[in-house]
Amino acid sequence: MTLLRYFAKLRPGKQVLWCYLIWYLVSAIALFEPDPLLWLNSLGLSVIIGVGLMLSVSRDVASPTDRWQTLRLFLMPFCVSSFAALTKGKGYVLLIPGRGEVLTVSLAACGGFLLACRLLRNRLKCGPGHRTLLDDPLTPAAVERTSGS
Repeated sequence: MTLLRYFAKLRPGKQVLWCYLIWYLVSAIALFEPDPLLWLNSLGLSVIIGVGLMLSVSRDVASPTDRWQTLRLFLMPFCVSSFAALTKGKGYVLLIPGRGEVLTVSLAACGGFLLACRLLRNRLKCGPGHRTLLDDPLTPAAVERTSGS
């Protein structure tokens, strides 16, 4: 249930990041290359750039790191470098695939994701008398409603 709540409350900026990942995954699956050198180069660049990005966002004071932010800072360079290697000479213009079916699947997957987030958010905000994600007995909102405070 917490994953559904996460997607229901996802802000537009994070939705865009999820769409980037969806777009990447569709293209990576469609153009997959089993060449280990391609993936090792992407992994190496990810480590080098990810460490640099971590250093650029770190604070002088010791504070707990956000694991999701750390993952994104390492995953993005990996995705960018492998995407560039996979799409080279394959008819991509900017990020748009030359093959219509890959473009269609990418757009449909991103659109479906955005629609699902919207439906979950609307379900979360449903009116009285309807069972919502807020009715989960473990949520603070449900506890407040049942305790009368």
